[in-house]
Amino acid sequence: MAEQTAPLRTTAEPAGGSTLAAGAEPDSAVVRDALGVGIAVGLSGFAFGVTSAGSGLSLLQTCALSLLVFTGASQFALVGALAAGGNPYTAAAGAFFLGVRNAFYGLRLSQLLALPRAVRPLAAQWVIDETTAVTLPQPTRRAARIGFTVTGATLYVLWNLTTLVGALGAGALGDTDAWGLDAASPAVFLALLAPMLKSTTERVTAGLAVLLALGFLPVLPAGVPVLLSALAAPVVLFLMGRAKGGDAHAAKDAGATGAEDGR
Repeated sequence: MAEQTAPLRTTAEPAGGSTLAAGAEPDSAVVRDALGVGIAVGLSGFAFGVTSAGSGLSLLQTCALSLLVFTGASQFALVGALAAGGNPYTAAAGAFFLGVRNAFYGLRLSQLLALPRAVRPLAAQWVIDETTAVTLPQPTRRAARIGFTVTGATLYVLWNLTTLVGALGAGALGDTDAWGLDAASPAVFLALLAPMLKSTTERVTAGLAVLLALGFLPVLPAGVPVLLSALAAPVVLFLMGRAKGGDAHAAKDAGATGAEDGR
C-alpha cells in the first residue's frame, strides 16, 4: 500500500513528544484508529473458530492456529481446503503461499519502526495486513510504533478470544457452511481499507489487483493468485511512467515547434 501522508520524519523527535511533525496526528488519534481496526477485525475471529470447527479441526488445533499462525487469510485458506476434502499438505502449502506476503510487509515495516533487535522476533508475529495498513500512513516513527503496537495487541487478543468462543459455539450453529462466515474477515478488512484509497493511482492499482486475483483463482492453487495480484503495482507504475514520459515528450515537441514558428 502506498503511503498517503507526509513522509516519515527522520530527525530525532523531542523528548516529550509534544511537537508534532507536519501532517501528524496526536497520539490519541492514532490509538483511536488502531483500536478501531483491531476491534473490528478481531471480532471476526469468531467466524474462523466456527469455520475451523465445522471443518473437523479440534478445539486445540483451532486455537493453536490462531495463536501461532495469526494471519486470517492463511487460516481460512487452510481450513477451507481441508473442509473441501483437500490433502493436508496441499492445504498447508496454499496457506503458506498466502502468508508469504507478510514477509514483504516486514521488509517495509522494519525500516519504519526500527525496533530493537530483542523485540523484532516478537513483533514479527504481528506483521499482517491490518497492522501494515495502520502503520504505513503514519508520518512519524513514534506514530508508526503506536499504531503498530496498539493494532497488533488488540487484534491478537481479540482474534484468539473470539476464535475460542467460535470453536466452542460451532455446534450450536448447525451447518456452518450455510452461514458463509469464512467471508467475514476479508469483508471487514476491505471495508476498512477502501477509505484509505484516496488517489486515482491507488484505486486503479487496487482494482487491477482484484481482477488479477479473481482471474487466476480458478486455475492456480490457493494463495498463488493473491501473490500474483501484487503485480498490479509495478504494472500501474510502468504505465504511469510511460504516460508521463509521453506527455513530457509532447510538451517538448510543442515547445520546439513554437520556437521555430517564432523565428
